[in-house]
Amino acid sequence: MGMAASQARFLGLTARKNNVEFEGQQINQQRTVLSNQSANYYNDLLGMTVPTPPSVDNYTKTVYSFDDGALTNTVTALIAEPNGQYTISYLSKWQDDYSAVAASTSIVTRTGTAPDYTYSIGSTDLRELGTLDPNIEDADKQADRQREEQAWATLLEQKYGKTDWVIRYVTNTTTGAEVPYFYSKDDLDTAQYDDKTGNSLSNIKCYTIGSEQKIEEHLAIEHCKVEKDSSGRFISISIPDVDANGDPVLDEAGNPIYTEYALTTETTTDQDAYNDAMNEYEYQKQLYDQAIEDINSKIEIIQAEDKNLELRLKQLDTEQDAISNEVDAVSKVIEKNTESSFKTFG
Repeated sequence: MGMAASQARFLGLTARKNNVEFEGQQINQQRTVLSNQSANYYNDLLGMTVPTPPSVDNYTKTVYSFDDGALTNTVTALIAEPNGQYTISYLSKWQDDYSAVAASTSIVTRTGTAPDYTYSIGSTDLRELGTLDPNIEDADKQADRQREEQAWATLLEQKYGKTDWVIRYVTNTTTGAEVPYFYSKDDLDTAQYDDKTGNSLSNIKCYTIGSEQKIEEHLAIEHCKVEKDSSGRFISISIPDVDANGDPVLDEAGNPIYTEYALTTETTTDQDAYNDAMNEYEYQKQLYDQAIEDINSKIEIIQAEDKNLELRLKQLDTEQDAISNEVDAVSKVIEKNTESSFKTFG
C-alpha cells in the first residue's frame, strides 16, 4: 500500500472510529434516560398504596336493649360519669296499630264544574271526612262515626300536614269490616284529568289506618346505674324514675327511685355498610391492579429498548476493536513507508 493510500485509509478509519465512539456515547445517554424512566416507574410502584379489604369487625358492634312493657328500647349511648354512674341515651320502638299509613294509589274520576267538583272511585263518591255518612241512619252510630272520622282527620293532619281530606269505605271480604281510605283534597284538586272521561291521568296517593313502627328518642338520661358480669359485659341497667314534669321521683328519705331492667346483648353487623366498603375495595383494587399492569407494561417496553441498545453497543464495541486493530496495522504501514522514504533521501 502506498503512502497516500495508507494515509487516506488511516484518516477514513479515524473518522469511522470517532463516529463509532460518538454513536456509543449517544447510546449510553439513551440508556441513562431509559434507566431514569425505569427508576421513576419503580418509585411509582413503591409509592402506591395497596388496597386492603374491609374487616367485618369494623362494622360489627355490641347492642344492648331492654324491654319496658310493650316497648323495646335500644341503648345508643352509654357514657361513664365521674361518680361511677352512667349517662345513657336510647331509642324506644313499638308497634302502633292505630296509625295513618300509605295504601295503594288510585285513579280518581272528577265530575262537575269548578269549584264544586265531585270526586269518585268507581261508583263510590268520596265524602268530606267528618261529615254525615248517608249510609248510616241510626243517630248514635252517625255520631260515633263522625267522632271517629274527626280523630282520623287530626291524625292525618299531624302526620302529613294537610287539613282537608275525603274518605271512602271498602268492605273487607274476609272480616266484613269497613276499611277507611283517605285522599287529600289538595292532591285531588291539583291532579291532571282527562277532559273526556274525567279520570285522573295518574294515580293519586291514598292512605288508611294500619300498623306502623314508631320510634321515640330519649337523650342524655343522667345518673343511671349499670351492673356488669365477670367478663365486663353489661347485664342490667337502672334508670331514675321521673314524674309527668320530668322531675326525679324520690323515696321518703329523699333518694331517687330507680327501675331496673335486664339488658339483652346482641352482636349486630351493619351489612349494608360492610357491603358498600367491600364494593369500594373491589373498585380500588381494580384501579390498583390496572395501574400496576400499566406501569409493568411501560417497564417492559423500556427493558426491551434498553436490551436493543445494549446489543447495539456490543456491536459498536466489536466494531471499535476491529477498527483499532486496523488503525494499528495501517499505522505500522505508514511508519514503514516513512522510514523507507527517509532512507531513500538519506
